[in-house]
Amino acid sequence: MSRRRSMSLKSREFSGRLPPPPSSSSDQQEQYYCSGQHQQRGEDGGGGGDGEMVHFSHPEHRLARFDFPYLFMCMGCKEYGAGKRFMCQLCGFQLHEFCALAPPSLHDHPFHPKHQHLLFFVKPGGFLRCKCDICGKSVKGFSFRCTSCSFAMHPCCAAMSRRMDLPVAHEHPLMLAPSPPTPPMATPTSDVVGVGDGGVGTSFVCQMCRRCRRPAGQYVYQCMPCGYYLHARCAKDVVNGLYVHGVAPPEKGSALAAVARVTINALFSVIGGLIEGIGEGIGEAFVDNIGRSRGRSSFR
Repeated sequence: MSRRRSMSLKSREFSGRLPPPPSSSSDQQEQYYCSGQHQQRGEDGGGGGDGEMVHFSHPEHRLARFDFPYLFMCMGCKEYGAGKRFMCQLCGFQLHEFCALAPPSLHDHPFHPKHQHLLFFVKPGGFLRCKCDICGKSVKGFSFRCTSCSFAMHPCCAAMSRRMDLPVAHEHPLMLAPSPPTPPMATPTSDVVGVGDGGVGTSFVCQMCRRCRRPAGQYVYQCMPCGYYLHARCAKDVVNGLYVHGVAPPEKGSALAAVARVTINALFSVIGGLIEGIGEGIGEAFVDNIGRSRGRSSFR
């Protein structure tokens, strides 16, 4: 396993102002806020301490806080992670730490200054999956969305900020900037060309994923003096703990997908064989009936 790297916990804090917790009532479900420390409210006015919680997405069992260096899938936002998490020791249900502690709303988030409030949603809305306006990836689960427009972002993207100190990636602070459209003849892994005012040029080298050639997404983090660039989705891998623990998420063409494709192909082969066999049987019966009818007519 790769050597574990250290990182600043500042990148894990939610940006923007949080609303005050609502007054507790007897029929109110437990709410979770991220205002410096984890708070729990409910009928008993408290929870199982800083290391345990009962989360609304998994009310059957308590979740405990763990810090493991291996890969896991967050059942809240449906994104990968490594490191800190809340996990059920009975069934293996797991949540990112920032998904488990996500507040019901965010106020004045720097990623969306146009509107003041962003609300927490458990599932993506509409028939089509929306995309995160920060990293450009699909929103499949937990998200913060604006009810006044179509803006949406993952909880882990909300945990980032316009200025990030990522010593594991670069020695200087990185500033968030809109990602420019890639011209037809350029790729996200080509050299930097024509850096503009406050943004990057028409193409750039992401220093973290230069080999995997992923799309740039919506935003990039940049250090202008050094010409250092990170896709926002790659910076999110630092926040998720993947880069910190040297863990790479599985590729889309995984072994499970290959097994599924083989199974589907085999199933269609069996169905095709059955249909072909049925067709041959019907054809043979049809020919046999024609022969019998001709035999009867010859004796008349």
